[in-house]
Amino acid sequence: DRSFGKARILDIEHEYIFDILKNYDVLAVAGFQGCDCERRITTLGRGGSDTSAVALAAALDAEVCEIYTDVDGVYTTDPNICSQARKMKKIAYDEMLEMASMGAKVLQIRSVEFAKKYNVPVHVRSTFTQNPGTLVVQEDKSMEAAMVSGVAYDKDQARITLVDVVDAPGSAAGIFEPISRANIVVDMIVQNPSRESGRTDMTFTVPKGSIEDTLNILKKIKDKIGAREILHDAGVAKVSVIGVGMRNHSGVAAIAFSALKKENINIQIISTSEIKISCLIEEKYTELAVRTLHEAFGLGDMQEAAAEDKAQCKDEER
Repeated sequence: DRSFGKARILDIEHEYIFDILKNYDVLAVAGFQGCDCERRITTLGRGGSDTSAVALAAALDAEVCEIYTDVDGVYTTDPNICSQARKMKKIAYDEMLEMASMGAKVLQIRSVEFAKKYNVPVHVRSTFTQNPGTLVVQEDKSMEAAMVSGVAYDKDQARITLVDVVDAPGSAAGIFEPISRANIVVDMIVQNPSRESGRTDMTFTVPKGSIEDTLNILKKIKDKIGAREILHDAGVAKVSVIGVGMRNHSGVAAIAFSALKKENINIQIISTSEIKISCLIEEKYTELAVRTLHEAFGLGDMQEAAAEDKAQCKDEER
């Protein structure tokens, strides 16, 4: 389409590619770019290269899309900060989406969304070795055996608190509509219980790069929303435990919170989904929190890795 710099894919002329493949074994196709209906060059924006590859695989009905990158697969967490991180043989689309949105930088979110929509298996592999990597595929029963599949973190977070906001219908809309119009992404949101005065506190997070623009917007509407004070803190980070097995296992939150408590790490905000629990903490504790959660859920346990291997062998036999 014509959203230059962040274009969406409308169509791929796959017949043209099939014709060329009749005469050639290998084709090189430029990623990250395309053209609009008037043949003007446009680009797909962040993650465009991965998205191009997955979109081509979907259009060509390929058996698999191999993404060669600087890592040899998807790990249970960042191996740079946790030596016990283990490479996963398989990961579900939903898990990969959550890990990408929570800070993991192996694949961009758009490419995983495309892969899930068109059921394209994605093989994340290293450019520098011939070793097998990680397959991003549809969820299967073996994936639900593990309580948690990975731990992700995101330091690109800033917390903003509006103190003594009027607690009335439309207050939240009055805060977040102007922020949305400025194309600022809001992540975690917490509203405190209303006080007898009819006022409350509203806390939310935005990317660090958007904090100044967000504060400028809030200053303009401060009187309108009845906020007494605007507080902000850029020294925060988000850590998340992720896994499709959460749907069938109880006690995930208790394990996570207890592990952080043992290390005296205070949780400022909690956000959950069906397969994810995210906690906002002080940024200086990020690495400690990641290692603590990774250990608490036994993600570096070689017995668990052996169980995965056994499950995969059974799948291959079937």
